[in-house]
Amino acid sequence: MTDFTYRQCSLSVMDNIADPDIRFDENGICNYYYEYKEAEKNQVFFGEERVYKYNEIISKIKLDGKGKDYDCILGVSGGVDSTYLALLAKEAGLRVLCVHFDNGWNSELAVKNIENIVSKCGFDLYTYVIDWTEFKDVQLSYFKANVIDIEAVTDIAIFSALDMICKEKNIKHIIDGRNVATEITLPKSWFCKSHPNLRDIHEKFGKLKLKSYPLIGPIRRRVVARTKPFVSWPLLNYVEYIKSDAKKRIIKELEWRDYGGKHYESVFTRFYQGYILPQKFKVDKRKAHLSNLIFSGQMTKEEALEALKQPIYPEDLLRVDYEFVLKKLGFTNEEFQAYINAPQVSHYQYDMSLSIFDEVKWLKKIKTIFKK
Repeated sequence: MTDFTYRQCSLSVMDNIADPDIRFDENGICNYYYEYKEAEKNQVFFGEERVYKYNEIISKIKLDGKGKDYDCILGVSGGVDSTYLALLAKEAGLRVLCVHFDNGWNSELAVKNIENIVSKCGFDLYTYVIDWTEFKDVQLSYFKANVIDIEAVTDIAIFSALDMICKEKNIKHIIDGRNVATEITLPKSWFCKSHPNLRDIHEKFGKLKLKSYPLIGPIRRRVVARTKPFVSWPLLNYVEYIKSDAKKRIIKELEWRDYGGKHYESVFTRFYQGYILPQKFKVDKRKAHLSNLIFSGQMTKEEALEALKQPIYPEDLLRVDYEFVLKKLGFTNEEFQAYINAPQVSHYQYDMSLSIFDEVKWLKKIKTIFKK
C-alpha cells in the first residue's frame, strides 16, 4: 500500500483526494488554474470586443431565423445558467423555443422555475419527455457498471434531443448555458460523455432494447460534426457573468427560487452529487465548482473553505431523497449499500472507441475481415 500525502492547491480548494490527474507547480498551484486561464484566454471576451462579438452573434441568430417560427433553441433546466440566459435572450429580442428534458427526476421547484421563465419571457416551451422505463434501464446499467459518471445518461440524451429538435424544427442555433466563468473546472476522471461508452455499458448490463432513448448514431454524429447544420453558442462567455449578480436579477425579474446547490434542480443530481459521489467515489464536486469561482475572481479561497464546512447534504433532505431514489430505481437498502461498497470501475474498461469502424457493426465486421 502506497503512502498518501494530502495536498491542496495554494490558490483554490482543489486537492488530490480522488483525483489522479491533479498536478502542482513549484508554488503549489494546481493544473486546473492554468487550464482555467487557458480557457478564459481562448473562449471568454472582454471590453469592446465582448460587446461587438455578442451583438454579432445575436444579429446572426436573428438573420437565420427570418421566416421561421423561432430564432434559436435554449435548453432549460430551471438552474441559474439557463435561466439567466433566457433573460438575456429576452432582452436581445430573440424568439426562443425553450426545451426542457424531462427524465422523471424533476423537483417541483424546477418545474415552477421553468414555468416562470417561459411565462415571463414570453417564450414557447417544448417538453421532451423520455420513456422512463428505458431511461431507468440505462441508469441502472451505469450502476451495475460501477462507473463514476452516471449523469452521462442524462447529459448525452439532452444534447442528442436538442440535435433532433433542431433538425425537426429547422432551427440553426442553440444558445448554451455552459461557460468558463463558473463550470469549466472538472477533473477528467470524474466524467465521461461518450456515446460508445454508453452504448457498450447498456449492451453489457441493460435488459431492454433502446427504442426511444435519444442516442445519436455514429454516422449522424460525424455528419453533424463535419457539416455543422446548427451552431451552439455559449453566450455567457460573451457577457460579464457574475453568478451572484445573475441570481439577484433572475430572483427579481423571473421570481426564480434557489435550489441550494449547482444542478440541484434534479432530485437525482442532488442525490448523486450529495451522496453517491462522496460515499462511493470519495468525490466532493463542490471543490471544482468553488475553485472555478475562485479562478474567475468571484470568490476567495477563504470563502470557499467556509462553504466546504457546510454539510454536503442537509440530513432531513437526505433521508427523504434516499428513500425516494431507492424506491424509484427499485433498490432495496441492502442492494444499494452493496453498490456503494463495490469497487469503482473505470469508464475505460468499456468501449471508448473514436473509430467509426468500431462503432458501426457492419463496418466492424469488414475491419475484422481485413485484419485476417
